[in-house]
Amino acid sequence: LDIAMPRDDYETLMAHAAEWIPQPYEAKCSETDPAYSGAFAKIIDSSTTLIEREHYAYLAGIYIDVFPLDGMPESRLLQHWQMIRYKYYCKMIYLLHRDPYKHGHGASSWLPLLVRRLYTHDSLHRKVRRVMMRYPFETSRLVIDYDDRNLRGVMQKSVIFPTKPVVFEGETFAGMADNHTYLTKKYGEYMVVPPTADRRQHNFHYLDYDTPYREYVDTRKFLNNT
Repeated sequence: LDIAMPRDDYETLMAHAAEWIPQPYEAKCSETDPAYSGAFAKIIDSSTTLIEREHYAYLAGIYIDVFPLDGMPESRLLQHWQMIRYKYYCKMIYLLHRDPYKHGHGASSWLPLLVRRLYTHDSLHRKVRRVMMRYPFETSRLVIDYDDRNLRGVMQKSVIFPTKPVVFEGETFAGMADNHTYLTKKYGEYMVVPPTADRRQHNFHYLDYDTPYREYVDTRKFLNNT
């Protein structure tokens, strides 16, 4: 289960997350964690520890994603340009926070080290936010959650709103106005199990259900050597 909401609601939630979200849950985003490499937030369980990838500096707990919904232009050409810019800055954020010596001290380390000279955490996140918010949600007919970094996520706003109640594991949530259209556009034949080779899953580097991430002793060498 993921969470998505209009940009203004997302910004309000992030601003008040510390007071609104009950323990042990908390919001993680670029504004709250200088090592965070995502363009959107996560709600994490702080009583657990999770390292998504060995070479990511970011450390937190088990999470669900929180996507801001932003506007998209009607022009397909402008949509492609929007996605190109978004993916570029996401890549720069990734390289900024990645172990530059993941593949050794040779030429493969030059680009991550160059990114560290050109950009800072704050500057890159300001740039990617500026791109995402280029087209206001309120005045756009089309919206996107930027989940999979492709244009399959571009939807008419009427596909999502007004929301309809959906029961998930005994709880009722605000779901899409038109789940079928949303899922078909993003995933195609969503009721058909994909072939094994086409299935995606999270392969985490480290996962501990019992240790709060703030108590975890992180021994990864690159965190202290870069």
